Amino acid sequence: MADPAPLKLLAQDADDLAVISAALQDAVAKIGDIRWDASARTLTLACNRFRWEAGGQKKGKKGERIRSALQLGDVTGVQARKLRRDAKGAVVELLSVAFEPAEAPGGAVLLTFAGGGDLKVTVDCLDVILADVSEAWATPRRPGHAE
Repeated sequence: MADPAPLKLLAQDADDLAVISAALQDAVAKIGDIRWDASARTLTLACNRFRWEAGGQKKGKKGERIRSALQLGDVTGVQARKLRRDAKGAVVELLSVAFEPAEAPGGAVLLTFAGGGDLKVTVDCLDVILADVSEAWATPRRPGHAE
């Protein structure tokens, strides 16, 4: 089986966003890699995502990670909870990305991190892009979850 191609995904509704959330589960990033550009109305998160779609346990490795970028468009506001924005080097682990609809077509995208932190990103409409931006590399650590 050939290695999967790098991901390039677009979400314009909650179902699309669920696919992006699954791809980003267990991605790790530094606080400094989360950038809100108020004038461009975008929030960008650069992360190292675990390639769930590549399987694992092949050729003696436990899996792969790849550098990826998540960008949210039409952002009108960002609220952080339990994330130290001044700790630029602190590493966070992304658990999920979800959409909370408000007055159509707007709402909020909620990025939930391990340890109880989250970002609430208010958007005029759902416009989210996920793209892999590097070659994948082997990792000896496969994320684990309590059953």
